[in-house]
Amino acid sequence: MLWIKAFHIIFVITWFAAIFYLPRLFVYHAMAEDEVSNERFKTMERKLYNGIMTPSAIGVLVFGFWLLSYGFWGNWMMAKLALVVVTLIYHGWCGYTIKQFHNDQNTHTHRYYRFMNELPVFTMIPIVILVVVKPF
Repeated sequence: MLWIKAFHIIFVITWFAAIFYLPRLFVYHAMAEDEVSNERFKTMERKLYNGIMTPSAIGVLVFGFWLLSYGFWGNWMMAKLALVVVTLIYHGWCGYTIKQFHNDQNTHTHRYYRFMNELPVFTMIPIVILVVVKPF
């Protein structure tokens, strides 16, 4: 079971690294004014999302549900799973945003993406506290 937990943590780390970095790319992409930069950001965003972020999310879910099969249930886990769902919705928003940029249909400013870049903190911190402290 410790191997399963270790891989779950590894995938959580890589998933959140991508979750924090991709919207930062959106900030810079929204500020890009030349076609070369625009195309470069499209490539970077697509590779990060498809090559790291989505496989990491799948790894989180696979190893997380595997851990749940060992009986890690409680109110703290239900709250954690709700926050994981919120994070998955954010993940989906990132994918939608990539499509908007890919089709040259972005309508938001870099300030919007700076704000959106901070949102995952509001799931990550409570998830860690719930897992470590198990307050209820």
